[in-house]
Amino acid sequence: MVFGIGKNKTAPAVPGVASAMPRDGQVKGGRPMSGLMQDWPMTVDKVLEHARINHGFREVITRTVEGPVVRQTYAEIYDRSKQVSAALLEDGMQIGDRIATLAWNTGRHMETWYGTMCVGGVLHTVNPRLFPEQIAWIINHAGDTHLFFDITFLPIVEAIHDKCPTLRRFVLLTDEAHMPKDAKVPNLVAYETYIAGKSKDVEWGNFDEKTACGLCYTSGTTGDPKGVLYSHRSNVLHALMGAQKDALGIGVSDVVLPVVPMFHANAWGITFLAPLVGAGLVMPGAKMDGASIYELLDSEKVTFSAAVPTVWLTLLQHLESNNLKLPHLERVVIGGSAVPERILRAFEENYQVEVIHAWGMTEMSPMGSLGSMTPEVKAKGRDETVRYKLKQGRPPFGVEMKIIDDDGNDVPRDGKTSGHLMVRGWAVANAYFKGAGGNILDENGYFDTGDVANICPYGFMQITDRAKDVIKSGGEWISSIDIENIAVGHPAVAVAAAIGLPHPKWDERPLLIIELKPGATATREDILNYLNGKIAKWWMPDDVAFVDKVPLGATGKINKLQLRETFKNHRLPTVQAAE
Repeated sequence: MVFGIGKNKTAPAVPGVASAMPRDGQVKGGRPMSGLMQDWPMTVDKVLEHARINHGFREVITRTVEGPVVRQTYAEIYDRSKQVSAALLEDGMQIGDRIATLAWNTGRHMETWYGTMCVGGVLHTVNPRLFPEQIAWIINHAGDTHLFFDITFLPIVEAIHDKCPTLRRFVLLTDEAHMPKDAKVPNLVAYETYIAGKSKDVEWGNFDEKTACGLCYTSGTTGDPKGVLYSHRSNVLHALMGAQKDALGIGVSDVVLPVVPMFHANAWGITFLAPLVGAGLVMPGAKMDGASIYELLDSEKVTFSAAVPTVWLTLLQHLESNNLKLPHLERVVIGGSAVPERILRAFEENYQVEVIHAWGMTEMSPMGSLGSMTPEVKAKGRDETVRYKLKQGRPPFGVEMKIIDDDGNDVPRDGKTSGHLMVRGWAVANAYFKGAGGNILDENGYFDTGDVANICPYGFMQITDRAKDVIKSGGEWISSIDIENIAVGHPAVAVAAAIGLPHPKWDERPLLIIELKPGATATREDILNYLNGKIAKWWMPDDVAFVDKVPLGATGKINKLQLRETFKNHRLPTVQAAE
C-alpha cells in the first residue's frame, strides 16, 4: 500500500472526479475543486432536534414567575416548541415575521424561542428594563406582530399596547388559573391555552441557513437603539464557538444556570449551547437576588453559571453574611462589565470556583473573548495569573481582533499600546437592521467596537475604556475602568464611576462618583488616600462626589451618559494635575 507520493509518482485518480492537479503539481486556471461532503444547513432546529434524540431525558428546570419550580426534559421542550410553531402558523405568522418577547429565563420562554425560530420566524427579545417609551419604539421599529410576555411585565404592556399598531396578538406566558381578570390588553390569551392541542408534527427547518433567526437591539446609549439581526448560521456557529474548552467549555455533565437574561444578547448563547452539548439547564425566572440564586445553585447542584458582576457581588454578600459554601459550583463566567479583583479573588480563593472573565457585544452574538489561562501565564505565579484574569481574555476560534490607531494603522501587540478595538468573525454583524447607522465595516470587514484596548503577546485583550468614556487629559488617555475597579476595593464602596469633566488646561480631568455600601461612611480624602500609590499620580481624580445610587443602564452597566448630564455643572477644585 502506498501512503505517500514520491518523486516521479502521480496521485491515483479518484473515480468520477476530474483531477485539478496536473502532473507538474501546479494548478493552471479553472475553478477550485469542490469537496464531496453533504451540504447540511446550519439551522437552530437541528440543535433542539439533537438534544431530543441524544439528551431527551436531561432536565430543564424553571423557577416559574408564578412561584413553583417546574421540571421538564429536552424532549418535552421540543414537543411544546413544536406546538408553539403550530399555534403561530395557524395565527397567520409568515416566514420572516418578528415575534417579540418580554420575558424572564424560563422553559416557556425557551419554547417560544425555538417555536418561532424553527419555522422561519425572527425571535425578537425585548429588554424590559428599558423605559416603556423605548420599548414601544423598538417594537414599532422591528414591526413585531406578536408579543409573548410574563405577568411581571403586564403593566408595561398595558401602557404601550395602543402605541404599537403592528402587534396583533398578545400571549401571556402563564395558564388560565393565573390569568388576570382585569387586564387591559386586547387579543390577550394565556400561553397554555394558545398552544393547547396544537400539532407536534410541524415541519421545522428546510430553509437557507442564512435566514434571519433572532433580533436584539443595542441599548441605545449613543442615539436610537439599533437592531442586530442574527442568522441561523451565525447562531449555530456561535454555539459551536462557545463549546470550545477555552471558551464556555460546558458539556453533558454540567448543570448550567444562565442568570444572564435571554433578552441580553441571547443569554450569551447558552440557550443554544446547553442543548447542543446536552447540559442540564436551570432557569431562574424573575428572582435574581443573592438568596434566590444561591438556593438554585445548591438545590440543583449547578456546576456552571454566567452573569454580570453586580449579580455575583450580591451573591457574594449573601454567602459571606450567612457563612455559606458552594460545594457544587465549579466555574462562573463574568461579563457585561469589568470584574473587580475583589470578586474574582473571593470566588477563586474562598470558594474554589474558577472565574472566567468574558467580553462581548450584542453585535458579536455576543462572545468576543474569554479569560482562559495559558500555560505561559500560569507559570508566572498566582498574582500574575490574577492580573491576566482581570483582562478581557483571548478570542476563541471564529473571532479575529486587532488594535488600530487613529490613522487606521495596526499597533503592536505589546500589552501597552492602546487603540481602537476592531473585530470580525462568523457571528459578527455586518449591518444593522433596516440599514440603521449605514456602513459599519471598514474595507477589510472589521467592525469598530467603540472600545479602547490593547493586546499582549499572549493574545490577551484588555479594554481600557469605551471610546466615548475615555478621559483625555493633556493629550493622554486615562482609563476610567481602572480607576473604578481599584476604587471598589475600598471597604466602604459599593459602586464607583469615573467620568471626565472639562478643564481649562488639561482638556479633561477625572471626577470619581461613589455609591457607599449601606451604613458605611467615607470622605473624599479617604477615597483619594486609598487610591494613592495604586494608580499613576496624573490619573488621580481631581474630586470625589457621593451619590445615593449610581444609575445603571438597561443591561446593568453604569449609565455614564446620565452621570455626565447630572454633573455637567460640577466645578472641580482648582488643583493642578500631577505632571
